[in-house]
Amino acid sequence: MRGSLRSWLALVRSILVYHGNRERHRRMDALYAQFVKPGDLAFDIGAHVGDRTASFRRLGARVVAMEPQPGPAMILRVLFGRDRAVTLLRKAASGADGDLTLYTNSQNPTVSTLSGEFIKAAQGVRNWEGQSWDGAITVPVTTLDTLIVTYGEPAFIKIDVEGHERDVLSGLTTPVPALCFEFTTIAREVAIACLDRLEEIGEYCYNVSLGESQTFVFPNDVTAQEMRFFIIEAPHIVNSGDVYARRLLD
Repeated sequence: MRGSLRSWLALVRSILVYHGNRERHRRMDALYAQFVKPGDLAFDIGAHVGDRTASFRRLGARVVAMEPQPGPAMILRVLFGRDRAVTLLRKAASGADGDLTLYTNSQNPTVSTLSGEFIKAAQGVRNWEGQSWDGAITVPVTTLDTLIVTYGEPAFIKIDVEGHERDVLSGLTTPVPALCFEFTTIAREVAIACLDRLEEIGEYCYNVSLGESQTFVFPNDVTAQEMRFFIIEAPHIVNSGDVYARRLLD
């Protein structure tokens, strides 16, 4: 009972944090408006309680939102279940179709992860004190390629899966116009592998937004090598951010 109560309180906290700040929404919409236009399709991979899905909808986009956790998936159904422009999938993304173990964090469900390596990297590290992955569930997984075949090519893909980002991108073989993936300073090698994967499938330029600032660090997009250097040299206190990739036109 106590564990269930903690989980619900954590979800309520997430709703207040991610849906309760209009200024944050304004900044988010301004950022995503650079990639998403009315009528576009966007994928929200790791949707959690749907703040990015909400932003994409405010911008007039159709959305495929994926969230495998029962609690957040229920919140998504409440918020978007009647919206015909939103497709909700209680699945995760990875490099192949199948089933995987999701390690859940009842007190902070936003950092639940498919990556055991990510959990090991967080142990005893500053900014990650007190995090406990205290549960595990088996969840269905699919690939970005499968989603594209089923729903069409997205204008933008947002990927926030706590250390599983390189596996998600391994399931993408078609260069899409734009995407973003989360990076953390406890798993820099994952972000570097994501850059390497994107460079294998297309030509991209990059920028980065730190934390929940919703603003870019660089005044102009940079190369993959410059982004690698930034990720490697970013102070640990940065903790996390999102790398944005924009496909270069031929």
